[in-house]
Amino acid sequence: MKSSSNAGALATIITVFFFWGFVAASNGIFIPFCKSHFNLSQFQSQLIDTAFYAAYFIGSLLLWFSSQLFRVDILNKLGYKQAVIAGLLISVAGSLLMIPAVGSGSFSFILSAFFVIALGFSLQQTAAQPFVTALGTAETGAHRLNLGGGVNSFGTLLGPILVSLVLFGNLSPEAAASATVESVDTVYYILTGVFLMAALLLTVAKLPKVHSTEKFEPGLGALKFSQLRWGMLAIFVYVGVEVTIQSNMGALLALPQFGGLSTAQISPYISLYWGSLMIGRWTGAISAFNFKPTTKKLLMIVLPIVAYIIVLLANYLRGNEIANLLPYSLCVAALIAGSFLAQEKPARMLFIFSVGGILAMLIGLLTEGQVAMFAFISGGLCCSIGWPCIFALSITGLGKFTGQGSAFLIMMILGGALIPPLQGYLADVTDIHSSYWITVFCFAYLAWFAIKVKAVLQKQGFHTNQ
Repeated sequence: MKSSSNAGALATIITVFFFWGFVAASNGIFIPFCKSHFNLSQFQSQLIDTAFYAAYFIGSLLLWFSSQLFRVDILNKLGYKQAVIAGLLISVAGSLLMIPAVGSGSFSFILSAFFVIALGFSLQQTAAQPFVTALGTAETGAHRLNLGGGVNSFGTLLGPILVSLVLFGNLSPEAAASATVESVDTVYYILTGVFLMAALLLTVAKLPKVHSTEKFEPGLGALKFSQLRWGMLAIFVYVGVEVTIQSNMGALLALPQFGGLSTAQISPYISLYWGSLMIGRWTGAISAFNFKPTTKKLLMIVLPIVAYIIVLLANYLRGNEIANLLPYSLCVAALIAGSFLAQEKPARMLFIFSVGGILAMLIGLLTEGQVAMFAFISGGLCCSIGWPCIFALSITGLGKFTGQGSAFLIMMILGGALIPPLQGYLADVTDIHSSYWITVFCFAYLAWFAIKVKAVLQKQGFHTNQ
């Protein structure tokens, strides 16, 4: 296939990554709405996130069980394109189901509808991730996933701004709590349209048929590859640490030694954390393009700075104070330095950023105030390239088991549902600051995985650019 057709196919499938980010941003409105409208406790409101992560796990598990029952790799039989479209249509059903669910006043009904939406996401991601890695060489697969992650993060950044403007006429984060049933219905009508538009776009797009022609083997064939086994645990740990750093940050920043910040004052720092994921992913995506070496080097300096400015601008538009966020530019400079050291090699990049995560978390644990706060927030920069590097390295060499391996990796998103409450338990028995030791161990495993998977792939004959 010509590189130009590859580029067109990549651009088409990458649009779905944007929609994932945009949809995820709607949770920022939906969770506070449910808490206020249904008089929920903080724990009950967080069950929305639990339903989301559980759907990923159960969806991947159902896909594997179905393949065993019918003795055919369902993902491979459908083809990645058709599987993504099917996932989008499942999410359409969930969005439409959400409208009567909100009107019913039943929180259980709402959780069920939200579960259906996320079930569609599970199938979309299980198919889209290996599809993107297949649109080119295995060595550059992680860079294409970085591009998808960067587009996803941009959708997450734009989502709260656009939804708040459309529904409330202002950008205040507090506007969501006063949302009406009618305005939330409008959100899900919009999301239904977004899902349908994405499905239509993929239906008419001429994308390459990416699937294996090898005979299906029932069982757990993918697990015979050690890069996948270690990679599954790496995805579990990665998603867990990415979520837990932010999930517990509100309680951390409310401590007197961290400024005793109010909920409104914490908002820009949470925004900076998620913005850090976009900054890192944009930087990592540069290698997905065939630029000249000098152009790449220039972009590796300029693009993260531009992304950082966009994060500051988004906070400014939402009425947040940005002067307090300016010292974070030093962390962005560290990201740029790490990107140059990584030399576009996925395993090396994962190792460097994981070691950076260890150092950042240790600084946060051993200090207080602004230094510790920015150290913990920089965990977002360190996490930013984790998913594409782990995913691409884990499915390298799987061949006909790629679809099965992808499902197993998506299943491990469950880490986002288990590690944050584990840190919460540690905070209960010690204190919230000390509970961040769990993040050190998470980054330590990711650093070890980077070393281990490189050795495994080299032993299997994959010596290039690991």
